[in-house]
Amino acid sequence: MLINQSEIIIKKSRFIGLYYEVKNIEQVKNILTQLKKEHKKARHFPYAYKIDYQVKKSDDKEPASTAGMPILNIIEKKELNNCLIVVIRYFGGIKLGAGGLIRAYSQAANTVTNTKN
Repeated sequence: MLINQSEIIIKKSRFIGLYYEVKNIEQVKNILTQLKKEHKKARHFPYAYKIDYQVKKSDDKEPASTAGMPILNIIEKKELNNCLIVVIRYFGGIKLGAGGLIRAYSQAANTVTNTKN
């Protein structure tokens, strides 16, 4: 179930943060499949989830540890559980560099978890 959604623009790239409550990995897979169908022009779909003791993160073709890890760090910092955070990136043509990507994905994950609908 979608809990919250937010969007930020950084150097022409659009980052859409989505925060879901999930109970199992099958739900995670279904959500990711659906998002990729809905956002066909998006470049990246990095995510992280925590379901009880199961934890996973994905950079989805971003440089290693620049997307999934910052998202997972927010989940752990806020002590969230049974959640999936996906940050969809529409590339704006300007490379952000590793530090810029880490800040962007951290900000997107933090923003989407700050306020619940």
